[in-house]
Amino acid sequence: MDWQPDEQGLQQVLQLLKDSQSPNTATQRIVQDKLKQLNQFPDFNNYLIFVLTRLKSEDEPTRSLSGLILKNNVKAHYQSFPPPVADFIKQECLNNIGDASSLIRATIGILITTIASKGELQMWPELLPQLCNLLNSEDYNTCEGAFGALQKICEDSSELLDSDALNRPLNIMIPKFLQFFKHCSPKIRSHAIACVNQFIMDRAQALMDNIDTFIEHLFALAVDDDPEVRKNVCRALVMLLEVRIDRLIPHMHSIIQYMLQRTQDHDENVALEACEFWLTLAEQPICKEVLASHLVQLIPILVNGMKYSEIDIILLKGDVEEDEAVPDSEQDIKPRFHKSRTVTLPHEAERPDGSEDAEDDDDDDALSDWNLRKCSAAALDVLANVFREELLPHLLPLLKGLLFHPEWVVKESGILVLGAIAEGCMQGMVPYLPELIPHLIQCLADKKALVRSIACWTLSRYAHWVVSQPPDMHLKPLMTELLKRILDGNKRVQEAACSAFATLEEEACTELVPYLSYILDTLVFAFGKYQHKNLLILYDAIGTLADSVGHHLNQPEYIQKLMPPLIQKWNELKDEDKDLFPLLECLSSVATALQSGFLPYCEPVYQRCVTLVQKTLAQAMMYTQHPEQYEAPDKDFMIVALDLLSGLAEGLGGHVEQLVARSNIMTLLFQCMQDSMPEVRQSSFALLGDLTKACFIHVKPCIAEFMPILGTNLNPEFISVCNNATWAIGEICMQMGAEMQPYVQMVLNNLVEIINRPNTPKTLLENTAITIGRLGYVCPQEVAPMLQQFIRPWCTSLRNIRDNEEKDSAFRGICMMIGVNPGGVVQDFIFFCDAVASWVSPKDDLRDMFYKILHGFKDQVGEENWQQFSEQFPPLLKERLAAFYGVSVCVVGGVAGERAASRSRCALVEGG
Repeated sequence: MDWQPDEQGLQQVLQLLKDSQSPNTATQRIVQDKLKQLNQFPDFNNYLIFVLTRLKSEDEPTRSLSGLILKNNVKAHYQSFPPPVADFIKQECLNNIGDASSLIRATIGILITTIASKGELQMWPELLPQLCNLLNSEDYNTCEGAFGALQKICEDSSELLDSDALNRPLNIMIPKFLQFFKHCSPKIRSHAIACVNQFIMDRAQALMDNIDTFIEHLFALAVDDDPEVRKNVCRALVMLLEVRIDRLIPHMHSIIQYMLQRTQDHDENVALEACEFWLTLAEQPICKEVLASHLVQLIPILVNGMKYSEIDIILLKGDVEEDEAVPDSEQDIKPRFHKSRTVTLPHEAERPDGSEDAEDDDDDDALSDWNLRKCSAAALDVLANVFREELLPHLLPLLKGLLFHPEWVVKESGILVLGAIAEGCMQGMVPYLPELIPHLIQCLADKKALVRSIACWTLSRYAHWVVSQPPDMHLKPLMTELLKRILDGNKRVQEAACSAFATLEEEACTELVPYLSYILDTLVFAFGKYQHKNLLILYDAIGTLADSVGHHLNQPEYIQKLMPPLIQKWNELKDEDKDLFPLLECLSSVATALQSGFLPYCEPVYQRCVTLVQKTLAQAMMYTQHPEQYEAPDKDFMIVALDLLSGLAEGLGGHVEQLVARSNIMTLLFQCMQDSMPEVRQSSFALLGDLTKACFIHVKPCIAEFMPILGTNLNPEFISVCNNATWAIGEICMQMGAEMQPYVQMVLNNLVEIINRPNTPKTLLENTAITIGRLGYVCPQEVAPMLQQFIRPWCTSLRNIRDNEEKDSAFRGICMMIGVNPGGVVQDFIFFCDAVASWVSPKDDLRDMFYKILHGFKDQVGEENWQQFSEQFPPLLKERLAAFYGVSVCVVGGVAGERAASRSRCALVEGG
């Protein structure tokens, strides 16, 4: 017998649905409570499906809402629906998928896919056959409703549909969908392509078997009148470019021609899908070959797409010039994630690597929705990286017209173009920069805020070149103008200027020292001026300044300017406030830079960090014991606090000792080192290393407990955790000396394994090599027997590191181990020679150690063998060893010498 509602119950449900559409929050609360009560009755869900599918007299929004509430119930407690209720709902869905209203059809489709994704695809065997059957219906609504539901199922369960669990229904479904590519209704054609598109990226076998038919059908739809169909065709071609380029190559010329047209489609959604094609093509090895002849058409199209549309300008309030007094709304502020501290070593000729910053490329993040402007700019950026200078002949003629255009929208797009090509075309742009940079600096004072903000961004992309010129040429004028923009009346310009200034700081480093007073005056003034969102960016600019100028900041007049506003913010913020993250990061950089200058401020800062760690650990413990009563804590608070403590220990050095003595930080650290979250362990080990350097007397009593934990974290699956644990072990070695002996076996095998692993990141290899060297320095007898197992990778990973204390102690260790086990180095002696030659100026006693080993080896093997052996050395290595260590090496004349050098068994990079 079919279920029928009770009239009174039905009225009650309808009233509830009406109330829930009320904007009044008090009413909303009552509705939520009522829903909770009604969910106690199993057949409440029957009422909801009844209103959705049968109550045609009700208005559509009410019926649809009934279905959406039912969908939420299915999501939350479908497992506890009694079977008759579940069956009634499923039956009603299938019987009414062809409802006359498109809103109701879509709601039923959402309900079907929600039930299917609750593991019901297996338990509802008739669903897919029935939906596929309904596609054949003469009635448009039934066909469209069934297709809508199938499209949602394909989106939500694509993997399951291509599995044996369901007996591979795609073998029937894909050929069926392909038949509908030629349907007379554009809505149906669009559904059909969208369904098949779900299976491209996973290379579903059923689609691969029909791939040629699919591509043929797509080509047939290329000039479809319906924008939704064109958009899905473009999307399919972009994905095929990634997974089945082999099938597209024969048609590549016509596909590119087609995409050039579609990138200019009058429907922006189609143009955006098509524009993705260039981004994807740029990643393919064949890009240069197939696209070179089309650049002349493509470049103007991309450049044209980089103009703000009218709708963009409205959304960006592009006509509002001054808004600095308007408070930010909370949804404007993106959640921030703290990046935990990783310990790295300085390299030869190091310059800041801008690669991570390439992500936050564009300037208008308020429109964080991907749009044609951003996609065109990103495409130009990646193509500039593929074609390099070859792009410029197509661009330069356009650029001149854009950059000096009277209309601000056009001029703005020209400045964006210039920024987008900065990375890829830098070499080719150099001749034009002496003229362009002053023009861009002038644009910083443009009357339109959106021109001023994009000029900030583009100038930051050329900061490396600016800094390479004499400072009075461009650095000084750029800095002066950027500082004015930091105090702009427009919030977007403030933000762009602050970010650009942080990039300039990274590039200029100590070049900024003469202007510190002026810079600090501006940044401190901004403190009083900025709204919430830009304050967070200002902290970053201050932290970056401290990182860039280092101890030069430790002057009483600078400290007087900078610290009071920072400490005032610090006192205003509560322990639960996430704004603490950027402020703590900023203070960490400042403390490291100010060193002893931070002493007057360190006590309250230190105490609060310890409290944050303690609170978070306590919350985590309560949550573990009673998850139903307590919320999981946000561990970022603890991570940021640990990192600031590291900054304090590094900056204050021995002065941190009294603070550590008066706190329980070592006990807390013991817990943090065992936390389940890798980032917490990563920051803990960084702090352990810094405390070891600053006040070992407090670390030493804990070594017996800490060492086994360090040993178990030498797991390269968690790269950064492993890296910091390795570094901390090395620092502990240097303090423990021979007392390290009981712990060598806990860590040595793991370290040797890591240094021999293929594809280990450079930073981890370097830190591992340093720590193995330091272990050998304090316990040569224990480590030397394994010398042969690590000497080669040890030498290659340390050859590019600058002379410093860490390198010094590691090389002393290797020399002492060679003394204990000379046989361990014989087979790889050329690598040792190369590593020794990488030193620019070793201390005298270390140079003596090298001298003795080199001459000892030469005497041991005898003159003739040595001459044969040294024939393999590249010329530069021969010169260095002869000059620094008086080791005469065989210099073979002419071609033979070249051949001997190229036969060298190790990939010696000339110029180490």
